[in-house]
Amino acid sequence: MAFTQGYGNSAYGSPYTSTGGHGGQAYADQYNRNKIMTASPAELTLLLYEGAIKFCNIALIGLEQNDLNKVHTNIVKAENIIMEFQATLNHKYAVAEDFDKIYNYIYDLLVEANMKKDKEILERALDEIRGMRDTWKEVMVRAKDVKVQ
Repeated sequence: MAFTQGYGNSAYGSPYTSTGGHGGQAYADQYNRNKIMTASPAELTLLLYEGAIKFCNIALIGLEQNDLNKVHTNIVKAENIIMEFQATLNHKYAVAEDFDKIYNYIYDLLVEANMKKDKEILERALDEIRGMRDTWKEVMVRAKDVKVQ
């Protein structure tokens, strides 16, 4: 799995010591790996929404810094998450068509924001993703799948 590949490599330092200069980071990496590996499907979906939001925020910072590589790289990461959501839609349910339209809209906003390096368009995409995330949190609470803070 990509999450654990290379972790035991000495170049990353020991997860239990600060040798290699990555001690604290190693703990954080291990925590994140454990969080992903033990998450329910609903929690994984939430983590993906959070990831897309994080990448859009990093891209916004890149715009402020005029770091076009940072902008592009992180918008593409957000686009990939949206494409993953689309690819995993179960079209035997009618609501999947609605989700597909929303994901297409968000994806198109992300592509346009990336092409134009436009902050306002990126913020619109971010607002849509946040809305989807918040809706998902509400679904999780109502389904009592996990306790969401």
